[in-house]
Amino acid sequence: MKDYLTEILIVIAYSGRTQAALALGMIGFITINLVGDYYLANFQLSGHMAPLTEVIKEKLLHRYDKAAWGILISFWWLAVKFYRKDRKKMLGW
Repeated sequence: MKDYLTEILIVIAYSGRTQAALALGMIGFITINLVGDYYLANFQLSGHMAPLTEVIKEKLLHRYDKAAWGILISFWWLAVKFYRKDRKKMLGW
């Protein structure tokens, strides 16, 4: 088990593509959530639609959250693909 973990860490350490995909996934996740919060911080409806402000705000926040999770999962999936290619290239498996 210890050798397997060491192998994973060595391949990630030398694989710039894998590191970039992991970092972009995390940066994209945080950025999309922050942008969604920023845009919806002062969201307010007026007139007859005022009671629906919170409902619509929650729906939009949920969409931003789904988009952020989609970005994170897709970049991590890409990181796994890059890891597998680089492991095969480095270790000859």
